[in-house]
Formats: sequence, structure tokens, C-alpha cells
Amino acid sequence: MSSFPQSPFGQDITAEDIVATMQNFKGWEDRYRQVIQWGKKLPQMPDDLKSDQVTVSGCESQVWLVSEQVEGKWHFCADSDARIVRGLIALVMAAYEGKSSAEIQSFDVDSYFEKLGLIAHLSPSRGNGLKAIVEKIKQLSA
Repeated sequence: MSSFPQSPFGQDITAEDIVATMQNFKGWEDRYRQVIQWGKKLPQMPDDLKSDQVTVSGCESQVWLVSEQVEGKWHFCADSDARIVRGLIALVMAAYEGKSSAEIQSFDVDSYFEKLGLIAHLSPSRGNGLKAIVEKIKQLSA
């Protein structure tokens, strides 16, 4: 069993569920509010896990990401000092938490983000930061 705090959604909510929820919203403001709500459900990363060694570079806000592999499945614990980034991390966790290396490497994250209708509404630095988090997960699980 993973020694990290549980995923914000347990294993119950998948990337597909996130897409379905987001596509029900008409406007960007409603999507934005939902992302922040998901971020509030993201467990706080214990302070003893936060260090410069686990900081994700390429993010404007502070982002910490640690991982462990248990019985062939990857588990991640991530946090940020920014509310919207916590929400974006929650979206990423829904896609990658509890998956195998092969599932992580083959997941079409660009298509996922496109279906969410997010990237166009994020500042370039937030979009780059989001991509940096995904790249870090892919590196760790390779």
C-alpha cells in the first residue's frame, strides 16, 4: 500500500469522469471554479516530503511531486502553493495515479487537456507548468 496520502478522489474518479464533468459546463468560469474545487480535495503534502529535490522546475508557482511504485503501479503525491495549480495537479493525478509505467507513457495527455477545454484559458506560464508536471511524471515512471 502506498505511504502517500490517498488520491483526492480515491480510485473512483478517472480522467474520463473528469472530462465528462468538465464538458457539462458551458463557460470557462464554471470550469475554473470546478478545477479549484478539485484542488481543495487534493490532500496536503506532508511538509517533510517538500524539498528542493522534489520541486518541479518550469512551474511559476511552487510545485512538489514525489512518486513511488508499489506492485507495478505508480503513486504520486503532489502539492502547490497556488490554488489553481492544486486543481490542475488534481486533474493530472486523476489521469496518472495508480497506473502502470506503460499506461502512463501511452496516455494521450494532449487529447485529455483538449477535451477539458483548459489550456487555451491558462496563462502561458501555467500551461508550461502543467506540461512540466506531466513531463516529470513521465520521467519518473519511465
